[in-house]
Amino acid sequence: MKISRPTLVLNKTICLQNIELMVEKAKRHHVRFRPHFKTHQSIEIGRWFRQQGVRQITVSSVEMARYFASDGWDDLTIAIPFNRHETDELNQVIELAAVNLVTDNAETLHYLKEHLKKPVGIFVEISTGYARTGIPSFAIHAIETVVDAIIHHPMLNFKGFLTHSGHAYQARSRNEIQNIQFDTLQKMAQIKKQYLPRFPDLEISVGDTPTCSVSENFQGVDEIRPGNFVFYDLTQYQLGACHIDDIAVRMHCPVISKQASRNEIIIYGGAIHFSKDWLLHYDSKPSYGRIIIRKNNETQLLGTSSCLSRLSQEHGVIKVNSKEFQQIEIGDIVEIIPVHSCLTAQAMGRYITTKGDTISMMPREQTMLTQ
Repeated sequence: MKISRPTLVLNKTICLQNIELMVEKAKRHHVRFRPHFKTHQSIEIGRWFRQQGVRQITVSSVEMARYFASDGWDDLTIAIPFNRHETDELNQVIELAAVNLVTDNAETLHYLKEHLKKPVGIFVEISTGYARTGIPSFAIHAIETVVDAIIHHPMLNFKGFLTHSGHAYQARSRNEIQNIQFDTLQKMAQIKKQYLPRFPDLEISVGDTPTCSVSENFQGVDEIRPGNFVFYDLTQYQLGACHIDDIAVRMHCPVISKQASRNEIIIYGGAIHFSKDWLLHYDSKPSYGRIIIRKNNETQLLGTSSCLSRLSQEHGVIKVNSKEFQQIEIGDIVEIIPVHSCLTAQAMGRYITTKGDTISMMPREQTMLTQ
């Protein structure tokens, strides 16, 4: 495999192992596995899930729903509050697949009643602590208002309640992740207890990679929706959600300069390739990735004192010690474990597998503005 420019390399074997382990966890806990496809955004990788028996998926946009529906996925949840400006495109998707939408307000539902051409499922989004979107779990009157806007309308099928514990990404230990999961399940159980007598078929949908990777408690849950686990990344490793060897992607970047006075290695690979997500380095400075070098056909993960320390648009700066500085030459290809594999994949737009095969991702639509 010849690398000449920044390239996102995918280890298919590790990726398949990650999929298999999460499939088995869902089976073990008797919950539906509806993986989020926003991380990989690839029809080919989606087929790897299908080979493991997965039939329902989660996506993050109407555009992504259409992309995967074109490959035969016919049961999709769009896990972001619906954007009414995409109604025409949504009506095209529901001709191909059963679609569940997510909302936290009655206004969207009143709009949908007037503009949908076919029925859709509706999950009411609950906030259990992340404080992004969703109705706070304690806001019973607000929840009831949204539920009332759904029922008794032929175009809206009340599915249940959905949440995303995104605050698990701020955890500092596996125990803290498990505590967040326990708190989430308690809050969702209270809502389920209140509404189950009226809606005996309602479902509870939860999901994020940290809690789904770490926890073995899914009491009261009907489906899980992790996404990042397919690749994992340095963030998940730091959280304790995975081992370093579970991370399936690496950025491969050419070394284009060396600065001896600063013990810095300059690579061709910047913010447009990695994104600007970072973790706190041991010296309280940003780290944009861990470094792997290859010498004599052997790989070496450099210590935590070395990292991708700065990014500009096309350049990356790797800080190393004096011994490591001598090991790396201009023209070498270094491997970098990304902080956030979802954004890195989005930035790159395709993968090269360790066997040299190219895997495409969802094409990006260009929006043209005219006056």
